[in-house]
Amino acid sequence: MSIYKHLATLKTQLTGELHVDDLMKILYATDASVYRILPLAVAFPKTVDDIKKLVLFASTHNTSLIPRTAGTSLAGQCVGSGIVVDVSRYFTKILSLDETLKTVTVQPGVVRDELNTFLKPFGLFFGPNTSTSNRCMIGGMVGNNSSGTTSIQYGVTRDKVLQLKTILSDGSEATFKSLSKDEFLEKVNENSLEGAIYKTLYNELSDADTQQNIISNFPKSEIHRRNTGYAVDELIKSAMFSNVSEPFNMCKLLVGSEGTLAFTTEITLQLDVLPPSESIMIASHFKSIEDCLNMVETAMQYNLHTCEMMDKTILNLTKHNRTQQENRQFVEGEPEAILMCEVKGDSFDEVDKKAKQLLKAIELTKLSYANPLLYGADINKAIELRKAGLGLLGNIIGDKKTAACIEDTAVALADLSQYINEFTNLMKRHGQEAVYYAHAGAGELHLRPILNLKKQQDVVLFRKITTDVAHLVKKYGGSMSGEHGDGIVRSEFIPLMLGNTNYELLKRIKLAFDSKSIFNPGKIVETLPMDENLRYEADRVEPDIETILDFSASQGILREAEKCNGSGDCRKLPEFGGAMCPSYRATKNEKDTTRARANALREFLTTSEKKNKFNHKELKDVFDLCLSCKACASECPSSVNVAALKAEFQYQYQKEHGTSFRTKLFAYNNVLNHYGSKIPRLTNFVFSNTISSRILKSSLGIAKERQLPLISTKSLNKIFLNIVNQNIESEKIKEVVLFVDEFTNHLDTQIGKDAILLLQALNYKIRIVKHEESGRAFLSKGFLKQAKKLANSNVSIFKNIVSENSPLIGIEPSAILTFKDEYLKLADDKIAAQKIADNTFLIEEFLQNEIEQGNITSNQFTTNKRTIKFHGHCHQKALANQLSSFSVLNLPKNYSVTIIPSGCCGMAGSFGYEKEHYQISMQVGEQTLFPAIRKANTDVIIAANGTSCRHQIKDGTQREAKHPVTILKEALI
Repeated sequence: MSIYKHLATLKTQLTGELHVDDLMKILYATDASVYRILPLAVAFPKTVDDIKKLVLFASTHNTSLIPRTAGTSLAGQCVGSGIVVDVSRYFTKILSLDETLKTVTVQPGVVRDELNTFLKPFGLFFGPNTSTSNRCMIGGMVGNNSSGTTSIQYGVTRDKVLQLKTILSDGSEATFKSLSKDEFLEKVNENSLEGAIYKTLYNELSDADTQQNIISNFPKSEIHRRNTGYAVDELIKSAMFSNVSEPFNMCKLLVGSEGTLAFTTEITLQLDVLPPSESIMIASHFKSIEDCLNMVETAMQYNLHTCEMMDKTILNLTKHNRTQQENRQFVEGEPEAILMCEVKGDSFDEVDKKAKQLLKAIELTKLSYANPLLYGADINKAIELRKAGLGLLGNIIGDKKTAACIEDTAVALADLSQYINEFTNLMKRHGQEAVYYAHAGAGELHLRPILNLKKQQDVVLFRKITTDVAHLVKKYGGSMSGEHGDGIVRSEFIPLMLGNTNYELLKRIKLAFDSKSIFNPGKIVETLPMDENLRYEADRVEPDIETILDFSASQGILREAEKCNGSGDCRKLPEFGGAMCPSYRATKNEKDTTRARANALREFLTTSEKKNKFNHKELKDVFDLCLSCKACASECPSSVNVAALKAEFQYQYQKEHGTSFRTKLFAYNNVLNHYGSKIPRLTNFVFSNTISSRILKSSLGIAKERQLPLISTKSLNKIFLNIVNQNIESEKIKEVVLFVDEFTNHLDTQIGKDAILLLQALNYKIRIVKHEESGRAFLSKGFLKQAKKLANSNVSIFKNIVSENSPLIGIEPSAILTFKDEYLKLADDKIAAQKIADNTFLIEEFLQNEIEQGNITSNQFTTNKRTIKFHGHCHQKALANQLSSFSVLNLPKNYSVTIIPSGCCGMAGSFGYEKEHYQISMQVGEQTLFPAIRKANTDVIIAANGTSCRHQIKDGTQREAKHPVTILKEALI
């Protein structure tokens, strides 16, 4: 019987899910590392009993289990050829909190920041803080012994784990916690696998020579961030093996073991009291890496809570990422490196005194050229800039990328400067200019070579550089892995780092825990080669893929997909801000992440033997729930534009399979609205009548819960002829070209009229020329040839009209912003398209600019008091700035405006109307938007500038939302 028949039987026995389909295996073949291994299957266990069944299945059928949470590991820890066991879907509960003992017990799939949100009201928090903290999970942090920016104050994960409930390799349950000598010896005498494990450790570690060999060969004890091999050096510090009072705790060994010894189901953590509330950060700027690192020892004498470094490479990449551009406002000039030093105190006076002392010490060294002080939200922005480092490194265009192999070295602080000098010389010998960013205060440097792992010569260099650095780290008694783990990339260097005798000890410990090697094989011991199983086949012939959209900025659509490095930012939850990724937030399914879509597309474009490489149902499945919100283009550190990838996929796929009648109706809705507008009363009767609308929706596959949008009785183009430039003073302030989008023209005509009346009242001359629709509906349905035709036509129409003195402004974000996004990828006349894009503005942006120039003042508006809650359109958030809407709504003196911290509303054009997508659409709305609106008093004005957003708000909350221009028009004196 084949293994797949056995898997089919196993599937019926689990309460969770088991997948053996190609798509799911492709999605779990990679993590955030450079490796790719197709698994046998992917499991989502719901219960401990499910995990036991998986363990017994692996043992019986000679396969393995690879534990996985968020999949953000950098060393290949969670890829393998066995069954990937993803606990991020169901093992997500916070089980108990003991406020007195300051402990919490969680399942491994709890997100680190989610845990701290829960703990904050109790004045507690879990200290270790990785750059991926808004999506990484406690189980993964335990597996890697994660630490992050806070370790210099609060230690690493190993310091915090008190107890682990696990499943051992024979399917038995074992709880590991602190044991006295007597309790330890009782365990040794137990007739069980757990007992055998304790007996092995007792026999191995009691030997004085073994202990001395460990002490002599493991990293220096003052290096707190060390995760090379199994932490037997921690075990011998216990009362069982040394003259100390510290009890023995097997958790010290299991933390950092990367799931190779046991399968964890519950974790009990020691918590800390929340840090002091007041903070000041000094962001010291340096003209050289050497000067920056020479500052670290001085700075660390001042009880820092953060001591982080970024180099010029990362800082330059932040210039081109929309989200990070705002976060880098504190940067002065062009520093080679920045060292961020944060001090804290219980009062401002206390922290101010600490900051002044630190600043004086920094200035006395004369190493830095600028030392701006950051406060409040600006500190968080700087930290987010630093956190984005890993992902931003994936934003390098082309096949050369930063490779994670030597990015986790840690040395003693006293050795840091000398080590980095030797490291720099080593890299120069290999023709490399390394990228430096670091937890400098902990002596840990995230240093990366830039390599093209599609070329065999660079694969050879990948190994050579890693080997040379391993020897250098060993010279300084450092750790090859500080917090990212050994995984595949570093495990084969453990014999060098710890010595062969210690390595054989680790192998015997693995054997005692897991004699059949079912738990995550190929990591730490009996390792896989670090230069095999890479994402790319070396020296392959790159596929030539023709597209309608122009992906030349990324050197083609394949490289656009390859920009995804797996950092998993698209898995962050709604409470942590942003909009990416709305579908994942609704389903919690890896398939519905930005990462999954990029990975799947990369896989099929690379390996498909079909003439049309897009012609795969798996790609249709993975793109199905993408709402094309474009959040990934701005929030993903690598700026992977999945909305563009989806549009191109739809076009290519539909070439083979055609399109449904409903899809055509949605794509050509402007044409239909045009004809409907000739008989608006009859059209609206059909759309609104209970019987006729039900028949219409049922026959077209439109959700029965939706209200169909009604046609305006007169188009905006017709209305404009009657009201154009009636109330303008002889000396107009400026002429503007108004783009009459297809939605405003036929559906939201009153908003268009309000915009015209508002602009005229403010003394702007309005020009409207005959033009095409934006093409938004065509783009959303993959009708790219039709969209391209419209783009070329509109560019031709506007190229000699739109200028800095005569800007193009629009009302509907999804329409006007096509000029700044898709038209640049569609238009044949790139120069003209770019000129138009540079002078195209959302109407709120235009008004904000005019306010800043003093052309519009609050004196022109009412002084009545109103409260407004504003929801911004996704495309505005991704391509423009919703603060412009916030600013113009605040123009009336007594208007109080807040931005709803919502992501996507969930409608996304036709997406939310389609019956198969309705529930997901409403789930997205329920994440933040709907609850915020329901909490608002009835006298609060709800504002939303997107037509889809207003319809979604109406359907989801029964509240009418107004466009900002309507609110301002009504506020005119």
